[in-house]
Amino acid sequence: MRITCVQLTSRDDKAANLEQAERLVAQAAAGGAELVLLPEKWNAIGDAETLHAEAEPIDGGESVAAMGEWARRHGITLVGGSITERRNGREKLSNTCIVFDPEGEIAAVYRKIHLFDVDVGGHVYRESEAEEPGDEPVVVRSGDWTIGLSICYDLRFPELYRVLALEGAELLTVPSHFTLHTGRDHWEVLLRARAIENSSYVAAAAQIGETRPGKPSYGRSLIADPWGLVLALAPDEEGVISAELERERVAQVRRNLPSLASRRPEAYRWPATI
Repeated sequence: MRITCVQLTSRDDKAANLEQAERLVAQAAAGGAELVLLPEKWNAIGDAETLHAEAEPIDGGESVAAMGEWARRHGITLVGGSITERRNGREKLSNTCIVFDPEGEIAAVYRKIHLFDVDVGGHVYRESEAEEPGDEPVVVRSGDWTIGLSICYDLRFPELYRVLALEGAELLTVPSHFTLHTGRDHWEVLLRARAIENSSYVAAAAQIGETRPGKPSYGRSLIADPWGLVLALAPDEEGVISAELERERVAQVRRNLPSLASRRPEAYRWPATI
């Protein structure tokens, strides 16, 4: 399967973000991509007020309709990074990844489980001000492949990826908006670790540059193989990166270094909650 990650600089102009994403998805499809991955919050980034203003329901949302049309037009599986979702009867929003099949139909919906509430590099981030966490890991089929879904800060929680791998995931997707401060030290290390420990491909589509004033994002979209080798790495600009994935490579690594099969869950104990 040929996979492409889209790297963007999204801001608070939804129309401009949609136009740029459409162009890059078309570029990916023209290059032979069968699966295309968008970054986190590709359609609108901003403060809590902006997120509430630009949030959409899944049913009837402008960005949701656009993604379905792009998948159908190009005959691709589109892992729609994430958008900010408005849900009936809920005060807070969800950070939601929607997957579309080549007919443009919704194949899966995943809501980000781990919210980015941190103080790093002199900046404070509080996703929980506008958003609520999801509560369920999600895998989805695309052709012969099983794909495990995650979003950005989820990357720091290896237990989520282990669950996805045990549910059959051979490819782990990580649409992201990593900060420059954390990204330059942790981004590649964490992505390669998730690939190695789960003997799975990892694909991460990222935001690049200053998406919000004074808060630069890291970029460096990346595709790694099940051995942790980097197959593609984006330069510091908007664009796409691609790689050819082989399911036999997953099977080969899992045969030769069978860490998943060697697990002993009966010996593990969760410690008391801290």
